[in-house]
Formats: sequence, structure tokens, C-alpha cells
Amino acid sequence: MVAADVIVTSPGRNFVTLKIETDDGVTGLGDATLNGRELAVATYLSEHVVPLLTGTDPHRIEDTWQSLYRGAYWRRGPVTMAAIAAVDVALWDIKAKVAGLPLYQLLGGKSRDRVRTYGHAHGSDMPELFDSINARIAQGYPAIRVQTGIPGLRKVYGVRSTLDQGVLPVVEDWDSAAYMRHVPAVFEEVRNEFGPRLPLLHDVHHRLTPIQAARLGRDLEPYDLFWLEDCTPAENQDGLRLVRRNTTTPLAIGEVFNSVFDYQTLVNEQLIDYVRSSVTHFGGVTPLKKLFDFAALHQIRSGIHGPEDISPVGMAAGIHLDLAIHNFGIQEYSGYTDLTHEVFPHAFTFTDGYLHPGDAPGIGVELDEQLAAAHPYAPAYLPVNRLLDGTVHDW
Repeated sequence: MVAADVIVTSPGRNFVTLKIETDDGVTGLGDATLNGRELAVATYLSEHVVPLLTGTDPHRIEDTWQSLYRGAYWRRGPVTMAAIAAVDVALWDIKAKVAGLPLYQLLGGKSRDRVRTYGHAHGSDMPELFDSINARIAQGYPAIRVQTGIPGLRKVYGVRSTLDQGVLPVVEDWDSAAYMRHVPAVFEEVRNEFGPRLPLLHDVHHRLTPIQAARLGRDLEPYDLFWLEDCTPAENQDGLRLVRRNTTTPLAIGEVFNSVFDYQTLVNEQLIDYVRSSVTHFGGVTPLKKLFDFAALHQIRSGIHGPEDISPVGMAAGIHLDLAIHNFGIQEYSGYTDLTHEVFPHAFTFTDGYLHPGDAPGIGVELDEQLAAAHPYAPAYLPVNRLLDGTVHDW
């Protein structure tokens, strides 16, 4: 490799991109975005990882991944794994470009013709929620995640755009009892309005204890959810045993995980139905493909994390995996600002609720560096939840 550059840009939100160039002039892009900690990853890359790439063979992807993971002694963690992911995806981009093939062909070729997605619908009340669901249906989404405001709570994460962030974390209210009373009634109204055939999803954002999550899953069974996401903090993998024993609602876990070890109990004991990690936060295409193969042995499917804080580079890499793996489940897709599409021109398409990575060699994403430079980093953070007595909620 001859050069590697770290580019931070904010065309609506912050993204961290690694660009690697080979001696032959072939370039590859990788996504290293870590929402609210972008500069930590950018520094880790520029100060600690990029110097290690000089003189290495860009085609030794597995060897490079293992060297970056094992060689630092301090393994795992979101900053390290996002940095490794950027290198890994950039090298896959280069290898596929040299081969003259889209990345999915190097991953075994297509297992399907297109990638099913789900979109986000939210509202502070039921009329607003219904309007949002109808808007997603009009866009062609075949499945919809439903989030609502909670009576008595001023702000609830997931009910506003995650682009609405401040230079300091916004403080939001939380009351688990009010939430658990409200959510089943929401899904009853949504089913009455939209019928039984529309696949519905819901994200708890890690806010409940295992016993609360078990009760919510059971209360939602009549409404036939596609999945209940992050119902309890899954770092406590044993806690999912209690949830699984008490509900048949399908469970999705893992967007904050960054290693297969985070999943070990959950997959081996079939305590979940969908693994939610993204290419960007899991260390790249190389380990995520291995996770999906591991999950497939236990009849667990993929559900790659795909909000606005995964750049088009990371999104494209995920779509290539979606198209290739056998145990694909669904892909989250929130879309991007028009400016983001301009900064990251891409081959992937979104048509009638389905994604396709395109057939351009590599991952199919470029970077307009001049336009990116015109939109520099702007501090932004995800919110902090506090209970009604002021305690920081440990979700």
C-alpha cells in the first residue's frame, strides 16, 4: 500500500472514511463512523493503524485483519473494531476492483435478486404515527419499525430523527412502567388500522430488565411482530434466557456488539432470532461474514444495523453481504440526506422497498473529497436517558 488517508465530513451528520491507495493506483474506501465518538476512531486510525499499513500487501485481507486485531494486545471495543472495519472494507473494495467484480461475487455470488428492507415510522401520538406508517408504505417499504411517544414523557429516543443531535447530549425522560402500559395498546391500534399482513418491528433500545422484557414480549404476542429489538441490555447474555423462556416474540440483538464473543451464548443457545451487527462496528466484512455463518448453524438470520450513522460506504458493504449470504433476514435502511448522496456517489439503489448493491467493481461507492472538505466535522451526541427522579438510566 502506498497511502492511506482519514477523511472526516459532516454532510448532515458526521462520517469517518478511510481511503487506501495501492502502488498500482487502485483506491478502496472503508467506513469508520462511530456516532458521538467519531474523532476517537479518526485519531486511532491516523496515529496507530495507518502507519502499520505502509508496505503491506493489500490482498492479504485475512492476515491484515488478524494482525490489527491481535497485534495491539488490547482487543475488541467499538473504537478498535470500527478502525479495523475501515481497513477491512477498503481492502475488500480494492480486491474486488482489481478482479473487476462487485464485492458480492467474491463472497460467493448472489443468494437472492434483491434485499428486503424495513423503514422507520414514528409519531408523538397515534395520528402522527399513522401518517408516518402511510408515508413509509408509499415509499414501498415491505416492513416497518413502529416507535411512538409515551404519555407523560417529554422526549423519547426513536421518535425524532437521529439527525437531531446537539453539541452536548440531550437529556430525555424515561419511565419503564408507562412504556410497558402504552406499547401493546399502540400495536393493537396499528394492527386494527393496517391489518395482520404488514410486518411490524419495534426497538426497545435496551431500556428494560430481563423480566420486564419477557413480559413485554408476551404482551406483544397477539400482534405478531417481525421482531422485538434490543429488549434488554444483552451484555448480560444470561438474561436472554429468561426472556426466551417467557415469550415467542422473535428477538433481535446486537447493534452495539463488536465481537463474536458478545454473541456466543445467544447464538449457541438460540436465544435470539436475528443478529444486528453492522459491517462498520463489527470489524468489517471479514468477521461479519463469519458471524452470519455461525448464526446459520443455529437457524438465526441477519438483520444488519443500518441507520443514518452508517455511511454509504458501510451501507454498501452490508448490502453486498445481504445479497450473498444464505441466512439473510432483513436490512434496516433509513436513507440519507441529498447532500450525503452527493458526497458519497454510489451504485447501490433503493427501489420499491428493496436495495441492490449494483454491479460496479468493488463496493460501488466513491468519495467527492472536495465536497466532503466543504462540510467539516460538527460535534454531535446521542441523548442520555434519565428516570423521572433524575437518575441516569442504565439502558
